[in-house]
Amino acid sequence: MTTALIAEDEPILAATLAATLNRLWPELAIVATCAHGQAALERALELKPDVLFLDIKMPGKTGLEAAEELAEAWPGPQPFPQVVFVTAYDDYAVQAFDNAAADYVLKPVSDERLGRTVARLKERLKSAEGQGMDALMAQLRALAQPAPAAERLSVIRAAVGNTVRMIPIGDVLYFEALDKYVNVVTADGEALIRTTLKELLPQLDDRQFWQVHRGTIVNAGNVLSAHRDDAGKVALQIRHRPERVRVSPLYAHLFRQM
Repeated sequence: MTTALIAEDEPILAATLAATLNRLWPELAIVATCAHGQAALERALELKPDVLFLDIKMPGKTGLEAAEELAEAWPGPQPFPQVVFVTAYDDYAVQAFDNAAADYVLKPVSDERLGRTVARLKERLKSAEGQGMDALMAQLRALAQPAPAAERLSVIRAAVGNTVRMIPIGDVLYFEALDKYVNVVTADGEALIRTTLKELLPQLDDRQFWQVHRGTIVNAGNVLSAHRDDAGKVALQIRHRPERVRVSPLYAHLFRQM
């Protein structure tokens, strides 16, 4: 039996998608319907469905973020689910999913478009074709690409208690997301800036600063080595720091041998 999970924050749209799937694919068992990305992540890890229908725009954790975190936490060797993103943005979807590893459907869901998706999913599942983790990760990277900034940061103004430190950008070893703040880690300590990693990223030179996890950006010049464990997880050794920095599967390609 083929199983599916739906993540959609609008109940009427979730019910419509489920009803349409039941009509077009009676053999498909919808094992869970989730209202946000965090629930989708948790239930997908618990139930391990064959197909995921993920709304791109959800409050809290988006469908893209849920897919990234699921890839990071997915237990091998079970094949990763087929992913179908649900979006209300036609132009965005057509560009983002052209020749993609994942499929997409537009809101409101039409029988014709969903029928084509169902046919593709059946063929992939029948032929035991994997999701193609590398291709899916490449697509997620493209979807998450930040807009270019007009001006790059040269100095970080960060708080340490009641003091504001002026940190040259080259002294930063890595940035770490902490709720509404970002922790700026240097060789001689840590300091906080009141922003998000998403807001910070476009202001950094992407030739020098690499995002390696949804919550971490590293200064590539201070990465000493990348270590892959028996489960295939990658962690970085950073100059002047004892801890290792975890790398998401989304960015593991940055540390493959040349």
